[in-house]
Amino acid sequence: MKTALTIAGSDSSGGAGIQADIKTMTANGVYAMSAITALTAQNTTGVTGIMEVTPDFLKEQIKDCVTDIFPDAVKTGMVSSVEIIKIIAESIEEYKLKNIVVDPVMIATSGSRLINDNAIDSLKKFLIPLATVITPNIPESEVLSGISIKTQIDMEKASKIIFEKFGCAVLCKGGHNLNNANDFLLTKESSKWFNGKRINNPNTHGTGCTLSSAIASNLAKGFHLEESVIKAKTYISGALSAMLDLGKGSGPLNHSFSIQGNF
Repeated sequence: MKTALTIAGSDSSGGAGIQADIKTMTANGVYAMSAITALTAQNTTGVTGIMEVTPDFLKEQIKDCVTDIFPDAVKTGMVSSVEIIKIIAESIEEYKLKNIVVDPVMIATSGSRLINDNAIDSLKKFLIPLATVITPNIPESEVLSGISIKTQIDMEKASKIIFEKFGCAVLCKGGHNLNNANDFLLTKESSKWFNGKRINNPNTHGTGCTLSSAIASNLAKGFHLEESVIKAKTYISGALSAMLDLGKGSGPLNHSFSIQGNF
């Protein structure tokens, strides 16, 4: 069985973060491991508390995973401090980790800034250049490229700027009222639009975590990046179309929509 490691924060309500990553990796047929960057107290209506782990403890988690069960892919999620970002980057280089999917979680769909400017600078300097692919949403693509994105042409321009700055493939995610969930992938070899149908489901908590984890899972299984994106988008469409409705706010996806067990 292929393996994947998620380095991200815990979501106590199970819809995003480490919990969503593990569910997604399992549903996509790989063995999931985790290194937790922070604990959060949250539910579908919001976050009420965050407790970040120490950099040394994060380093120990990563070391214990990769020196025993080496991951075929790694996904990183929300990382809120300079020290945490440096530990992740150093670990990627030290252990020569591969198939790195960086979800550069900086700005929420609502537009709220999730990490400070120093952490964003460190993300740009240390972590993003090590990525195989990054998966920014529209506001995050604006921060990384320095341009305003209002059209699909703007998405292409921003992706080119990001690619030239950091040297990694870019999956610029649509949505945010810009298009019907169409995403643009730019790599060293090619560029491609992935058209998606907007699903009328208000329960979208954890979609970014889920997409990046599904991409990592398929890279771990040996698929090329383009095919991994196609499979990931198909998976997330199924999880949304299942129309799970839990909680009083924006609820989680049904990560196990395609799993039919005997137990």
